[in-house]
Amino acid sequence: MFVALAFLIAVFNLLGLVMVMSASSVVALDEYGSTWYFVTRQAAWAAAGAAALIVVARIDYHRWRRFSGPFLLLALGLLVLVLVPGIGRGANGATRWIGVGPLTIQPAEVAKLALLVWIADLLARRASYMHNLRATLRPVIVVLAVMATLVMLQPNLGTTIVLAAIALALCFVAGAPLAPLAGWATVGIGAATALALAAPYRRSRVLMFLDPWADPMDKGYQNIQSLVGLASGGIAGTGLGASRAKWGFLPYAHTDFIFAIIGEELGLVGATVVVGLYVLLAIIGVRVGLHAPDRFGLLLAVGVTAWFGMQAFVNIGAVIGILPITGVPLPFVSSGGSSLLVSMVGAGLLLSVARQARARSLAPRAASNAG
Repeated sequence: MFVALAFLIAVFNLLGLVMVMSASSVVALDEYGSTWYFVTRQAAWAAAGAAALIVVARIDYHRWRRFSGPFLLLALGLLVLVLVPGIGRGANGATRWIGVGPLTIQPAEVAKLALLVWIADLLARRASYMHNLRATLRPVIVVLAVMATLVMLQPNLGTTIVLAAIALALCFVAGAPLAPLAGWATVGIGAATALALAAPYRRSRVLMFLDPWADPMDKGYQNIQSLVGLASGGIAGTGLGASRAKWGFLPYAHTDFIFAIIGEELGLVGATVVVGLYVLLAIIGVRVGLHAPDRFGLLLAVGVTAWFGMQAFVNIGAVIGILPITGVPLPFVSSGGSSLLVSMVGAGLLLSVARQARARSLAPRAASNAG
């Protein structure tokens, strides 16, 4: 599983570099005078992510437990800083970044990892108290509510969905009572829906996917152009680099809507292969969790798998028009530094669990051979 997982992550990164190079070439030349601008940045972040992945994969994942609390506080602090005028950076009606000059980070990406590690540590320590809601489910709900509120104030509905999916998956696998868990999930969905529909501009954006042709030249434009790009690809695609949507028709073709370019250039066959790779990632992640040496490893593996799986689902769902556009990147593939770097750290955690699971499975064989 360790080798298969490492190979799959490498495939995703190579796919991302190739598709970012193709999808961003036109806008990069127009805005920066070089078709290589975005792909060189992506390559630099991929290199940094690869280094982080190797380091995290080689470190015993149990060491993360002692830093789970401070890491969570750091993530919450960064989410607050984003909302401070003069510190947070905005674009397209959302304030999601902080940084200096060209170097920026998106605290919501850090929040995913921090929430995952904190919940996994909490539920691993309190395994004997899973039916005591005050000791297990309640603190998870409180922290998730605070974090989700801060993220929604940016606003960032997509990341809120991913955070909730991570928490829900961890609580379910840890053995939380189903009735209270389902009740809190319903409350969370209702609160997220209310926040998403509260402001008129957010409401129109969220609901536009139901009928993008109601406003084809403004709010529904991106939905329509995404579907046009996918339809233009047909079965086999127009060929790598031959996309027409990237020539100014489809906004954010190299970031949130890179899957539309994949569908256009590689066709239904290529798009299906990419979806299949994410399904394979989820299967491997679940298997890593099932073979984890302990409860904390199981929860880490499940949390990372839920994170990548839900994020891919939300991104692809928006591109193909079955979900509203929420601005969530496609894991490992979309252009974006902080998203790629944090995702690689998450993949490193999964590899760390897989490495120790493999070591434990090989130990009896080594002992029998020695005997």
